[in-house]
Amino acid sequence: MASDGYRVDVRGMDAFSPRDLYAMLRLRVDVFVVEQKCPYPELDGKDGEALHLRLLQGDALVASARLRPPHGGMDAARIGRVVVSPAHRGQRLGETLMAEAIAACETRFPGRPIALSAQSHLQRFYESFGFLPVSGEYLEDGIPHVDMQRPVTAQTSR
Repeated sequence: MASDGYRVDVRGMDAFSPRDLYAMLRLRVDVFVVEQKCPYPELDGKDGEALHLRLLQGDALVASARLRPPHGGMDAARIGRVVVSPAHRGQRLGETLMAEAIAACETRFPGRPIALSAQSHLQRFYESFGFLPVSGEYLEDGIPHVDMQRPVTAQTSR
C-alpha cells in the first residue's frame, strides 16, 4: 500500500483484465497524445515486455509508469510512460509514482542503473531522485527531452 491510501500494483501486460489494460492505455493516450497535442505511436510494441506499475485509489487508476527490463550486459532498466491522471494532479502523486517505480526496478533488476527520457522541464524533478543527465537536449515528437540515468550507487541514497 502506498501512502495516502493509494494501492501499488505491478504486473505484466498479460495479467491485466481487458478493462484495466484499456484504462491504463487510455490514460496514456489522453495525456501524451491528446493533452500534449503530440500525435505519435503511443502503442509502440514495448508494453508486452514491460512491467506496468499503477497507483490505484480503490479501483480507480490515478497514475502509472512502464518499467522495462535491462537488455544485454550493462544496460539499464528503463522507466517510461510516467503519467498522473489530470483529475489527481496537485497531490504529489508524481513523487509517489517515481519512488515506487525506482523501488520496483531496484527489486526486480538489482545492480542495474535506471534510465529514462525526461521532458526537459522535468529534469530537476528527476534529479531529486538521483537521476543525472547523460545527453544534451533533443526533440522527441516536438517536445524537448534529455536522457537521464540513475547510477547504481544512487540506489541506496533515497
